[in-house]
Amino acid sequence: MSTITYTNALIFGAGQVGLTLMEQLVAADVQVTLVNRSGRVQEPLPVGVRVVAGDLTDAATVARLAANAEVIFATAQPAYTNWPKGWPPLIQGIVDGVSQTNARLVFVDNLYMYGATHGQPYREDLPYAATGHKGKVRALVATTLLEAHKAGRLQVTIGRAADFFGPRGTDTAVFGERFFAAAFSRKPVDVFGDPNLPHTYTYLPDFARGLITLSQHDAAYGRAWHTPNHQTVSTAEMIRLFAAELGAPIKTRTVSPLMLALLGMFVPIVREMQEMHYTFEEAYTVDDSQFRAAFGATTTPLAAAVRATVTWFRQHRAQALPQAAY
Repeated sequence: MSTITYTNALIFGAGQVGLTLMEQLVAADVQVTLVNRSGRVQEPLPVGVRVVAGDLTDAATVARLAANAEVIFATAQPAYTNWPKGWPPLIQGIVDGVSQTNARLVFVDNLYMYGATHGQPYREDLPYAATGHKGKVRALVATTLLEAHKAGRLQVTIGRAADFFGPRGTDTAVFGERFFAAAFSRKPVDVFGDPNLPHTYTYLPDFARGLITLSQHDAAYGRAWHTPNHQTVSTAEMIRLFAAELGAPIKTRTVSPLMLALLGMFVPIVREMQEMHYTFEEAYTVDDSQFRAAFGATTTPLAAAVRATVTWFRQHRAQALPQAAY
């Protein structure tokens, strides 16, 4: 299998995925430049890492920033409440700009485009059957990227993950800032649907490692991949593991669809979460066998991942940290 080596990389976005990628690339002696709207990040950066401002909806800006890049990791996304309007210009700016360069593009994705699978594992060959607006726009984004690759405009590979957890994972669906703020304060944490169902959670450092692996293989380009996860347990088991690491029980509070709907009348981001409630009402298991067969996999044992996550949130619980949107 043909492999790719490179010494410089550009990361669009400086949130939880972008900064985790930066950390791993720097450890591999890759020169990294981060791009976001402000040109600033809220944590110290390693020596040699630059952060620059740029509007990624503008193709000319993208082309200028990417002119000398060998690989680009696209982690930026619009605000969660603005996906239908925000994604089309963002992805078009990235495609039109990167297509003017020789850089390869690694795009960070999730599983929304598939829609509900009624308990069947999520596989790469599933149709894009989402019925909600966030799933539909994710399908549009993936289709736009892969059609551009097929047309020869750029080389792109897509890495997909389930719900995140891990260091820097403040802005996540379940095990983020709100979860740990409640857990550290011995208050009930919110759970959705049936917490005893199987539910794949993606450890952020494993996701970054998987994206880097995709960037290094010619065979990865031109399609989407489910990056590897160590194992699938349940939300209840994850909470039990976090409680054991914290050394205290974690009480839970079930958020019903009715409660979500009522709260969503006043809180926009909660209103947006209603569309994805099905992911907690049926088994949510990610099949990563295609990635493993093609490239192998190095993943973090769940106990070690939980320990690192708790340690990070202990150290940073009082700090304001960067979010996923750029």
